[in-house]
Amino acid sequence: MNSALVIGGTRFIGRHLVDDLLAHDYDVTLFTRGNRENPFADDDRVDHVEGNRTNDTALEATATTVDPDAVFDCVAYQPKDVRSATTIFADCEAYVYVSSGAAYGREEIPKREDETPLHPCTADQATDDSFDTYGNRKAECDRAVFAAADDGVRAMAVRPPIVYGPHDYTERLDWWINRVNRFDRVLIPGDGTNLRHRVYVEDVASALRLVAENGIPGEAYNVGDRRLVTLEEMVDLIADCLETDVELVHAGPRELAAGDLALDDYPLYRTYPHVLSTAKLAALGWESTPLEEAMERSVADHRESDRDGDENGPDRAAEERVLGILETL
Repeated sequence: MNSALVIGGTRFIGRHLVDDLLAHDYDVTLFTRGNRENPFADDDRVDHVEGNRTNDTALEATATTVDPDAVFDCVAYQPKDVRSATTIFADCEAYVYVSSGAAYGREEIPKREDETPLHPCTADQATDDSFDTYGNRKAECDRAVFAAADDGVRAMAVRPPIVYGPHDYTERLDWWINRVNRFDRVLIPGDGTNLRHRVYVEDVASALRLVAENGIPGEAYNVGDRRLVTLEEMVDLIADCLETDVELVHAGPRELAAGDLALDDYPLYRTYPHVLSTAKLAALGWESTPLEEAMERSVADHRESDRDGDENGPDRAAEERVLGILETL
């Protein structure tokens, strides 16, 4: 494969995917609405087609004029959009859909592509755009990928959990980096052993390309850090990257209540462990970035940005009330 169309490629996952494709000598075309700054505007290796991915006419025109070998669909959130795209790009060598670990409908450890059931999706959920139906819609999008493969399209899905790294507009990890950077005492919800699978964004990008090149049509592939760390270990990694020492203070539900806080007020906290098996992707030759290296790059990018993640978690005043209570115990 020599050419790629990236549907949505200027913000986070798509941005890193374009970098990865260019590093592997692909000719790249972006398809975006043009509402955000294009980081590749001055790169003559990257073409740009402006349009709305929900507009089938615009996608059909792009399929004709660009004629890509591989299509990477980073911004499809409703099943109808995947069904349209797999029809429009049916003759391409690969269609790879960016799905989510949220598509899994049963809590088990680990979640495996060919064993763990997906969420159901009703007709109403399929056309919704709220966070409450995100997992349902992603699951139905995956089923649309599988149906397309049954019809002869080389369509595949990649399922990441929480993605982190440079240019992360969600600022979930930024909240924690900011806490460690600013304060010498960091409040940890629960006992610190909370386990939620995460994945470094550059590893998602390489996985997407590798699946396009070597994946099996009709298959889904989990992508996640090959070594998992608890929430407390993640904070320790951040502190190491910042070359600082912090005191980690644990607070359970009763202690957090002193600040009108709850465990799930904290970004990246999840009550039940969320772990994806990545063996299937690794069998294609994929490897993940060492955690220390991934965090080092993430922290460096945070320090160069104006992101603080403040909207993602508790304010410090509420935490200070909890810390004050804990000091008296």
